[in-house]
Amino acid sequence: MTASSTRRATAAHHRLAAVGAIAVAGTLILTGCGDQTDKGSSSSESASSSSAPLASKLPADIRKAGVIKVGSDIAYPPVEYMENGKAVGIDPDIADALGKQLGVRFDFQNGKFAQLIVGLQAKRFNVIMSAMNDTKDRQNGIDSDTGKKIGNGIDFVDYFTAGTSILVQKGNPKGIKTLDDLCGKVVALQQGTTSEGIAKAQSKKCTKDGKKAINLQTFDTDPEALLRLKQGASVADLNDFPVAAYNAKTSGGGKDFEVVGDQIEAGPYGIGVSKESTQLRDALQAAVNAIIKNGEYQKIMEKWNVVDGAVTEAKINGGS
Repeated sequence: MTASSTRRATAAHHRLAAVGAIAVAGTLILTGCGDQTDKGSSSSESASSSSAPLASKLPADIRKAGVIKVGSDIAYPPVEYMENGKAVGIDPDIADALGKQLGVRFDFQNGKFAQLIVGLQAKRFNVIMSAMNDTKDRQNGIDSDTGKKIGNGIDFVDYFTAGTSILVQKGNPKGIKTLDDLCGKVVALQQGTTSEGIAKAQSKKCTKDGKKAINLQTFDTDPEALLRLKQGASVADLNDFPVAAYNAKTSGGGKDFEVVGDQIEAGPYGIGVSKESTQLRDALQAAVNAIIKNGEYQKIMEKWNVVDGAVTEAKINGGS
């Protein structure tokens, strides 16, 4: 991703979209993983291939290995984060359910978000599950900042929907309500994300409207950006709604942050797969549709209080 072409690609595309309030427990520093690249991993459990109804759909090499290696920035609660040395959250729970269908184990490997697509294309892992928005730029390997071709792009199996929210200090001391209120102010967020693309597009709009540009500060991990906001060094952080709502509820016992305004540009999360891995992609699509049909998917949505982001069908490359 040039930063913006991989995780949440352009001003018009994010990591996630409309979802309900997040009610899981946790703290602000639950997410410090972006700088832990390749340090440890966490694996989901699955049924053996002999009892898995969709095992035959997988490529032979993956079926033989019994594992799907997952690249993920495990620092984004409640979507994925580390707890007692294990990856937990929405994505790991979905991976567990998919593993039962496919008869393999999903092994989450931690890395920086902005490097996940590069890692996938270098075959360091088989798929990406990291609250990554499915966008046309990512599908086509386009740098969203320059519009130039930078790679082959990747395919997505869409499994969730979400939009970006504005997170501010509790009490909203700067009176931030919309993106227009960020003109001329300091905004801290994670680099390589759709939120960064949204902020850059808004900054251009600010100057076009005769206002000052946004003073954008980007960091490797979201917790770093949140710390700047908590300290008052920035006026806002842009985040996927479930993550923003989670931090508003949990950080400082709910006393640090609050979400303001409406969600921005809802779009699908996708499981990222190499363009060459069409058999794996199609097997994942079948597995997502299977857990939607059997009710396991709905149970996960209810567990994490994100039913508003649920999809009714797994589409391939459904992002815009």
